[in-house]
Amino acid sequence: MKFTDGNWLVREGFAIDGAVQAHEIVSEDGGLTAYLSTTPLPGRGAMINTQLLTVRAHAPREGIIGVSISHFEGGRERGPRFELSRAASPDSFAAIRETDDYAELTSGSLSLRMSKGPQWSMAFYRGEERLTGSAFKSIAHVTGPDGEPYTREELDLTVGESVYGLGERFTSFVKNGQIVDIWNKDGGTSSEQAYKNIPFYLTSRGYGVFVDEPGAVSLEVASEKVKKVQFSLPGETLDYYVVDGPTPKEVLGRYTDLTGKPALPPAWSFGLWLSTSFTTEYDEATVTSFVDGMAERDLPLSVFHFDCFWMKEFHWTDFKWDERVFPDPAGMLKRLKDKGLRVCVWINPYIGQRSRLFREGKERGYLLRKPGGGLWQTNLWQPGMALVDFTNPDACAWYAGYLDELMDMGVDSFKTDFGERIPTDAAYHDGSDPQGMHNYYTFLYNKVVFEAIERKLGQGEAAVFARSATAGGQQFPVHWGGDCYADYESMAESLRGGLSLGLSGFGFWSHDIGGFENTAPAHVFKRWLQFGLLSTHSRLHGSTSYRVPWAYDEESVEVTRTFTRLKMKLMPYLYDTAAEAHEQGVPGMRAMLLEFPDDPAAETLDRQYMLGRSLLVAPIFTESGDVAYYVPEGEWTSLLTGETVPGGRWRKERHGFLSLPLLVRPNTLLALGAEDGRPDYDHADGVELALYALEDGASAEAAVRDLKGAPQLTASVSRSGGTLTLHVSGAGKPLRLTLHGGLPAAASVTGAGARLEDGAVWLSGWGGEATVTVELQA
Repeated sequence: MKFTDGNWLVREGFAIDGAVQAHEIVSEDGGLTAYLSTTPLPGRGAMINTQLLTVRAHAPREGIIGVSISHFEGGRERGPRFELSRAASPDSFAAIRETDDYAELTSGSLSLRMSKGPQWSMAFYRGEERLTGSAFKSIAHVTGPDGEPYTREELDLTVGESVYGLGERFTSFVKNGQIVDIWNKDGGTSSEQAYKNIPFYLTSRGYGVFVDEPGAVSLEVASEKVKKVQFSLPGETLDYYVVDGPTPKEVLGRYTDLTGKPALPPAWSFGLWLSTSFTTEYDEATVTSFVDGMAERDLPLSVFHFDCFWMKEFHWTDFKWDERVFPDPAGMLKRLKDKGLRVCVWINPYIGQRSRLFREGKERGYLLRKPGGGLWQTNLWQPGMALVDFTNPDACAWYAGYLDELMDMGVDSFKTDFGERIPTDAAYHDGSDPQGMHNYYTFLYNKVVFEAIERKLGQGEAAVFARSATAGGQQFPVHWGGDCYADYESMAESLRGGLSLGLSGFGFWSHDIGGFENTAPAHVFKRWLQFGLLSTHSRLHGSTSYRVPWAYDEESVEVTRTFTRLKMKLMPYLYDTAAEAHEQGVPGMRAMLLEFPDDPAAETLDRQYMLGRSLLVAPIFTESGDVAYYVPEGEWTSLLTGETVPGGRWRKERHGFLSLPLLVRPNTLLALGAEDGRPDYDHADGVELALYALEDGASAEAAVRDLKGAPQLTASVSRSGGTLTLHVSGAGKPLRLTLHGGLPAAASVTGAGARLEDGAVWLSGWGGEATVTVELQA
C-alpha cells in the first residue's frame, strides 16, 4: 500500500508520523525496548501532546531477531496468530550490550543495533556486516483518509540485492519492483493474485524477513521507494522477524524452525497420480478403462484421484458417493486397491445448501455465521453454500469424522481444494478477527484434514493435495499450483510459482501436467510430462478433457513411460531429498540460487532448477525443442546420455521428446533404485551408487532411506589420485558402485565381499559396515 506521493509528498488524505528520535532504550525481559518519538524532543515542553511508538526486540531462536512495533496497545487481541515455535529459554543464546552510541541485541550470528543518537535508526548486522536496517522515519504510524490506522516499516535494500519468495507467485521470480498483497485469492496462475500468500521474503544477501501477521500485509518491494522493502498493515501494531543465514538454505532452515518443518510425505505419493479430471463424464467403467489402459501400456501408476463429481452435483461437500454413477463405491475402491493403487478424492470446506452436512452444521453451530446472527451464505461456487468454522473444535471433529468414514472405505488421501474465498463479514466461534482469518483459514482447514489422515492411517502416511496456504502450511504437504492454461507460458509461470513457494519454506510441490484449462497440443503435453515427472510430485489432471497420455498421441505414451520409470529409479535419491526437506526445511525443487548462492548468474534463473542438491533440470518451453540454460562451474554429466557438459557458461540445445537437459552435478554419488515400476519399494535392496566426476582430493556422499525416512544405508567415496575408497554402513544388502565412463580394464578392488563384474564394483554379504578400495590403474 502506498502512502507517499513521490519522494517528498504524502498522498492526499494520509498523515504519516514516523519515528525520529529515541526517548529511551531499556533492557528488559531478555530483549530491548525503545520508546520513539515522532517529533524531535529538544526539551520537556516538547513532550506534551505528542506520541510515542514502542519498538520491542527479542530473540525467539538462535539467528532470529523479532521486532514488535506498537502505537496504541489497548486493543483487544482477537487472533488468529501463527503457531510459532520459540525457544524455551532465549537467554541461552541472546546477549545484550550497550555503548555510548547504540544498544545491541545479539542472537547467534545476528545482531540488532538501536541508535541512541539524535536521529533514530536501527540496523541488523552479521558480525560487522550490515545486512539491512530501518532508517529515520521508516517506522511509522499512518492515519488514513477516514481515520483508519496503519503501521508501517521500511527495510533497506543494498545495490544489486534481489528479493524472492512471498509465496507461490506467478509474476516475475525476482520480486523487486512489485507490489505484493498478502491476500489469498482464486485467481489462477496467469495473474498477480496467488493461492498461497506467505508474508516471508528471502534476499540474495542471505537473510529473510517474516511478517508475523496472518491478515492483509501489503508490501512495496523496491517499488514505492526503490531502495526499500516497505510492509504495512491496518491497525496499531506490527510484528516481524529477521532471519539470518548466512546461506539461503540456512535462512529457510531457521525460518521453518520457527514456523514448522514440512512433514515427510509417504513414498507412494511420489509416484504418478491420474485424475478423472473436473467436468468430464466418468463412472467406474471409465475409471477402470483408464487404470487398465495405463497397465496395458506399461505405464506405472500409483494413485487414482476422483475429482468433484464423485459427489452429486449441488451437494458439494457432502462426502457421499453419487449412487447414480458409483452404486458400489466400497467395492470399486477395493478393486482399485487390488490393482496396487492408492485412492484420493476431492473435498473442500464449502457446504452447499443441498448437502446433508448443511442441516447438521447449522443445527450444531459448526458453520460460519454473520456478525448479527444467521449463517453466512453465498451462491458463488455452490448454491446457498456455507463454510465450516474450523475455529470450533467440535466442528473440526465433525468434519474429520466424515473423512474417517471415507478412509474406512479405502480412501488414502484428500485433495483439499479451495480455501481462498473466505469472507471478512463473518463471525467465528472463537471470536477471531475475520480479516486475519481470511488467509489463516486454510491453515486450519488443511491441518484438520492432514491430522485426520495421520490419526487414521498412521504417522508418515498422510498426504493431501492442497491448493491454498499461508505461513506454516508447509507442515501439511503436498501443495499444487492451481488452475493453469494448457500452453508453454502457463507451464513457465507455474515453475516460477513453485520456485517462489520453495523459497517460502514449502518442501513439496506439484502442478497439473498438460495444464488445467483447455486441452494442450501434443507437443505441449509431452514437454509438460517431462517437467511434471521431474517435480517432487506428479499429477495428470485437467478441466474439460481427459489427461490419459493416449488421448494425445502414441509418443505421449512413450514419454510418460520413459520419465515415470526414470522417476521410480531415482526414488532412493528423491526420498533422501524429501527427508532433507523434512529435516532441514530446504525444498525438493530448488531455485538455482539455493545451491549456488555465490554465483551471480544463478540469482535470476527461473526456467531451470535443481531437483535436490545434485540434479539440474531445464524444462523445455518450445515446440521446436530449443532450450537455453545455464550450467554452473564444474564438469557436469547428462544423466540421460552420459555426455560430459562443461560448466560456467550458458548452453543452447535442441531436444526430442524423450530428452531434456538433466545434468548430474560434479562430485556426486547418486543412489539409483533397482525397481522402476513403483515408488514404495525397498530402496536399499540392489541399489546402484553411481559416481560422477569425482575430483582428486574430493569426496561424495549418498544416503538411502527406508520408507519411514530413517537412514537405511549411508555411503561415501573419496578420491586420492587413482585410488577410490568406498565406505558404506547400514543395511548389508547387495549394492554396486558404478563410475561414469566405466571402470578401466586394469582396475582392481580389495575389501570383504567386494568384486569386479560387468564394469562395476559389486558388494554383497558385507554385514553392516564395509570399506572397499578401488585402484583405477595398475
